[in-house]
Amino acid sequence: MLDERFVILGALISFYGGLSYLLDTIKGKNKPNRVTWFLWALAPLIAFSAELEKGVGLTALMTFMAGFNPLMILIASFVNKQSYWKLNKMDYVYGSISIFAIIIWKITGEGNLAILFSILADGFASIPTVIKSYRQPETESSNIYLFAMINAGIALLTIKDWTFAHYSFPAYIFLLCALIYSLVKFKWGVRLKAEVK
Repeated sequence: MLDERFVILGALISFYGGLSYLLDTIKGKNKPNRVTWFLWALAPLIAFSAELEKGVGLTALMTFMAGFNPLMILIASFVNKQSYWKLNKMDYVYGSISIFAIIIWKITGEGNLAILFSILADGFASIPTVIKSYRQPETESSNIYLFAMINAGIALLTIKDWTFAHYSFPAYIFLLCALIYSLVKFKWGVRLKAEVK
């Protein structure tokens, strides 16, 4: 088990990954969907607040970075003309889940429910990016996902109290980022299409 202060190193690594994606967004290399990146900012920041309320402590910094980086990229996307707002029915569902998480948390005062609904909202919001990473990996940069995965891995290695509030969001981020990183870096979808032909 690592000292809890290693979470700061993980946050810095994640921040570096976020900056690289932000620069690629400004340059036009990435084409982020603003709806997805908005929800990717909102859901972790809800979970971060709930984690603080549940006494998670320094480990919650990982969850904060999981929301802060997307917030930076959302703002940067307004510089990139190829970024877009594309609202469909599912975007309303994802947004509703995020709002529901806040309402449930405030009504019940139960942070674990807010964390659970934040994971669900973030996960549903991730589906378009997972599909895009599979079909068009060239429209994504892999570093942000690699560094977020490292950040989550470090956070998991520092946990002393294995409660839902402590491990759930880092574990979710680790798995999601490992998937997207692999799809973008190794171009699995493109390779599979080439093998099918």
